[in-house]
Amino acid sequence: MSEGDQPGQLDLTFQVSVPSRRVWRPRDLMGAVRTALEREFTDIWVEGEISNLHASESGILYLTLKDDDAQLRVVMFRTQARLLRFRPENGMAVIARGRLTAYEARGDLQLLAEYLEPKGAGALQVAFEQLKAKLAAEGLFDAARKKPIPALPRTVGVVTSPRGAAIQDILNVLRRRHAGVNVLIYPAQVQGLEAPIEVSAGVKFFNQSRKVQVIIVARGGGSAEDLAAFNHEGLARTIASSHLPVISAIGHETDFTIADFVADLRAPTPSAAAELVVQSQRHLEENVGQLRQRLGRAARYQIMQWQRRLAELTQHTAFARMPDSITRRQQRIDEFAYRLADAYRSRLEGSRRRLQVAATRLRHFDLRRVVVGMRRELQAHFAALEAVARRMLLQRRSRMERSQARLEQLSPLKILDRGYALVFDAKGKLLKDAKQASPGDNITARLARGTIAAVVRKPHGKG
Repeated sequence: MSEGDQPGQLDLTFQVSVPSRRVWRPRDLMGAVRTALEREFTDIWVEGEISNLHASESGILYLTLKDDDAQLRVVMFRTQARLLRFRPENGMAVIARGRLTAYEARGDLQLLAEYLEPKGAGALQVAFEQLKAKLAAEGLFDAARKKPIPALPRTVGVVTSPRGAAIQDILNVLRRRHAGVNVLIYPAQVQGLEAPIEVSAGVKFFNQSRKVQVIIVARGGGSAEDLAAFNHEGLARTIASSHLPVISAIGHETDFTIADFVADLRAPTPSAAAELVVQSQRHLEENVGQLRQRLGRAARYQIMQWQRRLAELTQHTAFARMPDSITRRQQRIDEFAYRLADAYRSRLEGSRRRLQVAATRLRHFDLRRVVVGMRRELQAHFAALEAVARRMLLQRRSRMERSQARLEQLSPLKILDRGYALVFDAKGKLLKDAKQASPGDNITARLARGTIAAVVRKPHGKG
């Protein structure tokens, strides 16, 4: 109350503070919401049913988790998606783990998932059943495409870890059952992400090298996660496409993998695989001995059958007539041989007589006289030819001389001998008229013997 105020009066003046108004831009507001969400919900688990599932070309998975009342968008980037042990499908109940965030461009709330697993059954079991159904539909498990295992291979290829117990079990069994079998080992990881790639490389190597007759893919026992490498689709297709027979020996007897279904033969354990691939040496020797006995008995029985049959045939009437027939045929052979010898002697005698006649005629034939007569005849022919040639030469020479005399009479050079000359201008053209030359022109005169060069002083035409 102030000094001027009267007693009994109150000052009822109030001061009201009005809050300042902040206007948000959508981008700033969504950024603040995203920051708050990512700070508060950094590691959460969300359960729901998958819908609107699709994958981009870059490998990012987009899906929606929904229940009866709400839905949440989920994004799983390629790095996490390629580690999934199963293939997500629409309608599958799953549990997703990740962090909550906001996508400003659409104003959506979404979960950036780092892990995804089926609800109830494990991811490995779901992946196993999915791949098994897919490959079975393609016929990769059909018995018709299984290749037979050779009874006694010379060399066995084993794809396994060189430090594991599986390779020692295989070697011990092979050494005990048949020490002569060679073993080639392709070292490969049998657990982890790189295991399917290395085991596939081993199967391909043995197919390309052609040094083994059968391949064993082996691994000791372990959990479902430990054996997951042998449920790989790429490895399954490599085993199915192998030209060589493949025996799978993975885990214990109760363990089953996709590799077991596509392999040509499944062994319960690595030791059993070694027993299946090679029969024991003693067992082989026993089989050979039994086969030798059976072959001997069969041969003796067959011989007895042929002896009985031969005895029956010898009692047949045809055998009684056979010696008679053989004798008659022998007689005919002797007759043919006599005729052949007689004909040969006749022809030889005729040839000898013709040779004697020819020798007699040759003795009476005087070859020198015939040669002398032929020489005289040839000389007469040569003389006649020489006379004819000489006469023809004389006729041709006379004709040539007359032609030569006629040519000389017509030759222009003969005119030059009588004192005439041929005059040519500088170009070598014959001058027939004095008007063709001008004073100062160079001319050439051809005489009977030699030429004269001159210069025209004054041409004179005919008066």
